[in-house]
Amino acid sequence: MNLKLTYNPQPATRQLQFAITGSKSETNRLLLLQALYPNLSLENTSNSDDSEVMSKALQNEQPSTHNPQLVDVHHAGTAMRFLTAFFAIQEGKEVILTGSTRMKERPIKILVEALQQLGAEISYEEQAGFPPLSIKGKKLTRSKVSLPANVSSQYISALLLIAPKLENGLELTLEGEITSVPYIKMTLALLNEIGVETSFVDNIISVHSQFTIHNSQFTIESDWSSASYWYSIMALSEIGTEITLSSYKPNSLQGDSALVEIYSAFGVETIFENNSILLRKTHNPKLTTHNLQLNNCPDIAQTIAVTCFGLGLPCHLTGLHTLKIKETDRLEALKAELTKLGAHVTVTDESLTLSQSENINPNISIKTYQDHRMAMAFAPLALKVPIVIEEAEVVSKSYPTFWTDLKSAGFLVAEQ
Repeated sequence: MNLKLTYNPQPATRQLQFAITGSKSETNRLLLLQALYPNLSLENTSNSDDSEVMSKALQNEQPSTHNPQLVDVHHAGTAMRFLTAFFAIQEGKEVILTGSTRMKERPIKILVEALQQLGAEISYEEQAGFPPLSIKGKKLTRSKVSLPANVSSQYISALLLIAPKLENGLELTLEGEITSVPYIKMTLALLNEIGVETSFVDNIISVHSQFTIHNSQFTIESDWSSASYWYSIMALSEIGTEITLSSYKPNSLQGDSALVEIYSAFGVETIFENNSILLRKTHNPKLTTHNLQLNNCPDIAQTIAVTCFGLGLPCHLTGLHTLKIKETDRLEALKAELTKLGAHVTVTDESLTLSQSENINPNISIKTYQDHRMAMAFAPLALKVPIVIEEAEVVSKSYPTFWTDLKSAGFLVAEQ
């Protein structure tokens, strides 16, 4: 489904409010913890495809057969990493964990080898180092493991989430410079909130064993990554525009809450009130190069790059090495699609540099590469020029109501 987007200016006094569902990152971590501790109840879970896939996989029971159960996570990278660890400790259960064609190209060797260090029985069904995986669940008694610190934080979080169910807990040593620290701290904070004792000193993370927890209820904060597209819309809007999003808190566990500070430089003010955020466009940004280190929040890089282009601002974004192995190679995808719009872009393995642009080419068709963030990151440009988003249904991976919400905000969304 291709959608053509244009914008119908709204009265300046109109007050827009949207409820964003729970953080995908928090939801997927808590769904796994709920599977380990069934007396944990969850509210405001994400309605994303990824979380639906995660929930379904965790609820499946072993069929009454000697054949391994097939678990297909489709495009859900988080689910692939977390479930690899989860099924490794499910004694007596055998699964084949697989996914989409793109998922079979996304490396998982580092996590598999770490689990094997702990005694897990995992083998590759096709290409070594990549899904699909054959996993035979067993009791893991070893408690020490090490892995490179600059890998995807999802590998690290996968190990931390199963750690309290290991007989002797886990001591995880991270070798080198750590990236994506907020996502590691998010995992540890969630473990702490359900009563698991942890420590993170220098490059060593320890998680104590915890076989049971007290009955616990957890309300999940809304997804900051989903909020990023509204920040972009606000930055590209006229001064005085306002919008309210719920439910958010100032002391968020999510790394993408860096949006508050980053977008203040683009003229967007964030006010926390009544468990919501009020976004207000207060000024137009100065014409200066925006140098941003996004190690701790790489998922908002696409949104920021498109925002800068829409504002005619140059930017240099670094800390993006994990984007090469996402749903697509996000750096190359950004370069290709921004170039079609008239941008001058260069990328390396971990950075993107955008030169100042005077004009935006209208009616360009944006290829999304089966990547939800490509679709949503480019949509705000419809405030400036008509734009076409290809395979627009891909947004269901993280924000299923995105196009409906855009219509409510005055965007004209027409199927092509």
